Amino acid sequence: MSSLLTAQAILAASQQYTIYVSFIILFSGVFGHMCNIFVLTHLRIFRDNPSAFYLIAESSINLLQMLVPFTSRIATSGFNNDLTQTSLIWCKLRQIITQAITLTSLSIVCFAGIDQYLSTNHRPYLRQMSTIGLAQILISIAMIIWILHGIPMGIFFEIQSINGCNIYNPNFIIYVTYVYYLLLVGILPITISILFSVLAYRNVRRIIRHQIPINRRKLDQQLTAMIIVRVGFLVTMTIPYVLQRICALSMIINKNDLIDKAILQLAGAITTSFFYLNYSVCSI
Repeated sequence: MSSLLTAQAILAASQQYTIYVSFIILFSGVFGHMCNIFVLTHLRIFRDNPSAFYLIAESSINLLQMLVPFTSRIATSGFNNDLTQTSLIWCKLRQIITQAITLTSLSIVCFAGIDQYLSTNHRPYLRQMSTIGLAQILISIAMIIWILHGIPMGIFFEIQSINGCNIYNPNFIIYVTYVYYLLLVGILPITISILFSVLAYRNVRRIIRHQIPINRRKLDQQLTAMIIVRVGFLVTMTIPYVLQRICALSMIINKNDLIDKAILQLAGAITTSFFYLNYSVCSI
């Protein structure tokens, strides 16, 4: 009986944490991204700047992340109102939408880091590669690829009495664990964004371009600082979530062990809040 009461207390704490923290993240994220989009689209200094375009695109995608997948998670974890357990269509569609938005946003952060490296490079032919046209093409391609990538997610998600809406194919669980979470959400975006942000920072610090107006150099410094801060949040908030998801998918927990299940749910609630906090952060 004591283990049951302990598990119920942990689950209650997890639910309360989800409700209060998630609403703070939701409202601050929606308001912040709307302000971000407004500022970047209305200030003349940011017009026709590819890096600013990437930041606008990321804020737009992250706004969708807040309004669709995140609100669904609040309803599920905070209020036990999970439509994915009763609607097979929503069970599949939610996974497609969530992973497509998540990977598109991560791709844009990587593109922004690469673009800032190009735009601050001392080689003219590399600087000329930094264009809004290229940014539009890359973002469009990324969206198409990740939507297509999400279709198998929709196919393999099923509703069963064991764990509700989930993946039950053991081979696809391995793919989701080690390719989707570890590689696509973890290693690749973190490595690429850190690498090119550091290179862009070195460009701004070490290269003095006398032929470029001082206001343009200041803009490069400002945008580089914004992207570095964004990458810092990405790394800090994503790593705990990725590790928790890999552990959750890899661990075998006895269904009768209520405390372990409750602890796993609490850890999931905390790391998930970190993960979505990454998508609520604004660059300015």
